Amino acid sequence: MSPEAADQRRAAILAKHARMANQIATFFASKPREEGIAGVAEHINKFWEPRMRRHLFEIVDGGGEGLHELVLAAAASIRRPVDEPRPAAAAGGAPATAGA
Repeated sequence: MSPEAADQRRAAILAKHARMANQIATFFASKPREEGIAGVAEHINKFWEPRMRRHLFEIVDGGGEGLHELVLAAAASIRRPVDEPRPAAAAGGAPATAGA
């Protein structure tokens, strides 16, 4: 896959997760504000796998453009996934060897 295609695929995945989060927020928007915020956070914590939450936090950390305000308010209560260790090859090469 070309770098351009990989970037487009990643952007599409992030957009999909933003849309999903916004759909959850739209559902909870009819509730009182604090209940809506708690509902968004609870739903995402219960049903989103760490990879999906990681993508959501990429958007939030990048300014949250396109996210419903309830998603942004709920972000403080959403479990942030820990970074997964990346294999050496994916991190940019093989580990350094002694004496090299």
